[in-house]
Amino acid sequence: MESRAKLFGHAIHPILIVFPLGLLATAVAFDVLFLIRGNPTIAWVAYWMIAAGIIGGFLAAPFGWIDWFAIPSGTRAKSVGLIHGLGNTLTLVLFIGSWWFRRGIQYDPPMLAHILAFAGLVTALVAGWLGGELVERLGVGVDNGAHLDAPSSLSGKPASENK
Repeated sequence: MESRAKLFGHAIHPILIVFPLGLLATAVAFDVLFLIRGNPTIAWVAYWMIAAGIIGGFLAAPFGWIDWFAIPSGTRAKSVGLIHGLGNTLTLVLFIGSWWFRRGIQYDPPMLAHILAFAGLVTALVAGWLGGELVERLGVGVDNGAHLDAPSSLSGKPASENK
């Protein structure tokens, strides 16, 4: 099932999700470093990484939503996509909570802020796995007729065409 939201022949959602996932996961790594080292600059960096990750998540979400609406009802892909989207929504809510509790005290966040970020990372991993299931197992967002010798997406030719 081809993506409905494309840029230069590629689905937009998977292009955009790398930014929030990377930023939010790295923010959690910085939280761990802060808890070990106690360096307030590390906590400040995590705060801003979470802010940027949240913004990135909100930018990526509509394109996933567009693709989800195109999945035929009654399919496994539709239900996996729903759980994937809800999981990503929960991830954003947890990181928004973590960011909220850091406001005004970015250099020394309360433990609840760290707990919410750790929980957000867990939900991001589960939701990300479900996203992989959608693409790699269920073929969502994959061009019809895709194969190892398909022409470039910039050629204007369908993927099913040989060279």
